[in-house]
Amino acid sequence: MAVRRRRRTKGTRRGGAAVVLGALAVLLLTIITGTTTTAAAEAAVRTDGGPTVRLSKEEAGKGGSITVTGRGWRPKALLTLLICGQNMIGGTNSCANGDGRAVTTDANGAFHKSLPVAEPPKPCPCVVHVSTVTGAAAAVDAAFQVAGHPVAPLPKESTGGRLAVLSPPRLTGSSGLLTWFGAPPQRELTVTIGNLGPTPAKDPVFHVGTSHGVFAPQWEERQWRGTVLAGRKAEVRLPVELAAGAHGDYLVSLKYGGKVLAEQPWGVARPWGVTLFWGLLCLVVPMAVFRVGMAIVNRVRPNRRAAGGAGHGAAARTAGGSAALPWFTPDAAPSATPSPPSTPSPSSAASPPSTPTERPTSKGSA
Repeated sequence: MAVRRRRRTKGTRRGGAAVVLGALAVLLLTIITGTTTTAAAEAAVRTDGGPTVRLSKEEAGKGGSITVTGRGWRPKALLTLLICGQNMIGGTNSCANGDGRAVTTDANGAFHKSLPVAEPPKPCPCVVHVSTVTGAAAAVDAAFQVAGHPVAPLPKESTGGRLAVLSPPRLTGSSGLLTWFGAPPQRELTVTIGNLGPTPAKDPVFHVGTSHGVFAPQWEERQWRGTVLAGRKAEVRLPVELAAGAHGDYLVSLKYGGKVLAEQPWGVARPWGVTLFWGLLCLVVPMAVFRVGMAIVNRVRPNRRAAGGAGHGAAARTAGGSAALPWFTPDAAPSATPSPPSTPSPSSAASPPSTPTERPTSKGSA
């Protein structure tokens, strides 16, 4: 009996030790799993030698918030933080733009920002998209799950081939005289495209976007006529046009299959011809108004003189009975110096008055 009790005691001890070891293993596994999950949530998402992004949580519901930390960015750079659905395949159209945040990096290229959790317009898988607003383009996507938001498989790629940019893009062309007077600036975006996919890309449709300052790009479809075979490359030229009177620093972007392939800055000069036109207009209009006013004054002034002259002549006739008007001819006007009266001589006074002699009349007169 004692032997059986000892064996039971040993079996009970061994069972208890196994339970304790199992509990420790579960606890250790939980700690490891939690550490792995936390590390996965806070792991730095790094592009090759580029900036990094960390998330304080890997999942959160609408109304909550997460902390986004970044390092390795350009110093004093303006960044945008967005929660996007479908891994941001459709660009910013799949992001909760209204709930995004902006942050400026410090002198070391780091930032620390709280981002509210919002449901994007597209289903998950979701990402936290961090990108630069101005200057050299840089973007990092960190995986994130919005709790309670629907999840759907990613859409299949509808475009043929897998295109990539093989050389830096460039803008070719120049502005003409009309552009100096406010005509829309035009250029041609030239880029070398390579097909990295197994299928050829026939007549690919690109999207060319232009943005000014912090505003979002305005995208326009541009179809390139041609075929890029698998493993081959081709030079693509796409027209780019801005609005009339545009000037300043612009950014031209090229997108294919929902992904931005290249970006090229474009500095547009101010249309000084428009400024010159308005300056001349400000001078010509006042001069024209002045000339019209002077013409009106010259037309009214002779009437005033005539009215004043008529009144003066009437006053002169009233005072003296008759007035010498300046427009009389010399023959009709009276003599200005009257002759002095002649004094009669004595002989003429003594002689009798002579009778008037009759003048001979012409024949036939009475």
